[in-house]
Amino acid sequence: MSGIEGKVVAITGASSGIGEAAALLLAERGARLVLGARRSERLAALVARIEKAGGTAVQIRTDVTRREDLHALVALAGERFGRLDVLVSNAGVGTISPLDDLRVEEWDHMVDVNVKGVLHGIAAALPVFRAQGAGHFVTVASTAAFRVVPAMAVYAGTKFAVRAICEGLRQEAGDSLRVTTVSPGVTATGFAEASSNSRVRAEITKMRDDLAIPPDAIARAIAFAIEQPATVDVNEIVVRPTAQR
Repeated sequence: MSGIEGKVVAITGASSGIGEAAALLLAERGARLVLGARRSERLAALVARIEKAGGTAVQIRTDVTRREDLHALVALAGERFGRLDVLVSNAGVGTISPLDDLRVEEWDHMVDVNVKGVLHGIAAALPVFRAQGAGHFVTVASTAAFRVVPAMAVYAGTKFAVRAICEGLRQEAGDSLRVTTVSPGVTATGFAEASSNSRVRAEITKMRDDLAIPPDAIARAIAFAIEQPATVDVNEIVVRPTAQR
């Protein structure tokens, strides 16, 4: 029996990219999934695909900038499966651009999704995990949480914040909760398309086309952390292309 089999796992940003890959892999290994994202039609297609393969999944439209949506995601896990074992906070946005562009609304949006979205998930799941006496937070950060490069100042700032929040959570968690941060490098997702600066978008697209690893590489890292025994807490995993500096 896998250390994943039977676990109830909620995933935000599950409709594409890393979230979708994680959902498919965890379902294959026997997890019962609660999938959240803004694109309900894509979630429905993913649930159908999982169920056709013999897995178990339910969906709920989830915008991580809305606290009530995270509470609804966690509540659905309890209603359908009686508990929540793992919250994978994967939803994120990278509307990257040089600071001189002064795209302040985009800065705000990155803070709302990347930082507040993680906090909303913690606020929703932490009381449930405490009541159960067990639970696991898995949060997707980025290699930008370790290295700042031009045009990524705000994005990197949000990911540095995520690492700090998760480290604080780990220290406060006690001996019954687990906290993992997974930091992907260049990955073959739609990240590049988010930038509204055409030059930056072209540069990120080229880097992705030249270097990117598939989303299932990150999904395997997430699964590795989840499948460990309850006494083993894998705190940080960095997964990047071999060729990425």
